[in-house]
Amino acid sequence: MEKLRAGRRLIRTYYYNAPVNQPDNPTQYQDQQKFFARLADIPYFEVKLGRLEKRPGGLVEKGVDLTMAVDMLRAAYGDNYDTAILITGDGDFAYVVQTVKDRGKHVENAFVRAGCSKALRNACDAFVPLDQEFLRDIFFS
Repeated sequence: MEKLRAGRRLIRTYYYNAPVNQPDNPTQYQDQQKFFARLADIPYFEVKLGRLEKRPGGLVEKGVDLTMAVDMLRAAYGDNYDTAILITGDGDFAYVVQTVKDRGKHVENAFVRAGCSKALRNACDAFVPLDQEFLRDIFFS
């Protein structure tokens, strides 16, 4: 996160995910719970969880994107930040980004090239590709 922060004051980091269903995969559930617990120990870092639901095509994450969008909007309207760094490639966030920008905020997008929506890229103010070079500096500095 330090590299994305670029010298700005970090207010808070939010991590959104959906826990694995314990009965479906007890080992993966345990590993994920340990990961969430480690994240919860990081200062100014909050873990926000949705849920996984079984559908005919497999498991579907529910509540994560909506929670993220509402949190972004609430914090923008609460004047809690000047710049949001959104780490996703999901084009569904383009409208939320535009609404936040209309509020006078900046939105930067960190993304993996293969999974980034053109609509989201067009909506954001700046972009940081999470490529091998970027990640190498983080993991091997």
